[in-house]
Amino acid sequence: MTQKPFYITEEGLKKLKEELYELEKVQRPKVAERIKEARSHGDLSENAEYDAARDEQSFIEGQIVEIKDKLKRARIIKKRHSEVVGVGSTVEVESEGRRETFFLVGPEDADPSTGKISVESPIGKALLNHRAGEMTSVLTPAGEFVYKIIKVS
Repeated sequence: MTQKPFYITEEGLKKLKEELYELEKVQRPKVAERIKEARSHGDLSENAEYDAARDEQSFIEGQIVEIKDKLKRARIIKKRHSEVVGVGSTVEVESEGRRETFFLVGPEDADPSTGKISVESPIGKALLNHRAGEMTSVLTPAGEFVYKIIKVS
């Protein structure tokens, strides 16, 4: 089975590795100590402190597994030099007389306030595989928008 690539910038990859380190080296030992402490209080069947610590441990372990999976599938986004929109493209579009510029990234790096949009978002999906001069429509929660692609770099 081929695994779907996980597109991420160098900066995003660094943050993901830092988060993994924090979970494995700081959070995991803290919660293990809390579980040990709660066990020392005796009866585990009615020990809310123990239950809460176990729930937190389960959550942390799930996050660790998820991050390791992302790191295994990570593909660094590099600036594209193509006429066709793809991951790593900077795309200038016009809609309703307004111009916007988007940089297409993976979901982990998305930050719409800075123009970084995920290739998995409605706008990102609509722009993929198009060229300058083409039109594409996007159905978003705010309604339908028609974008004219001005420039792809």
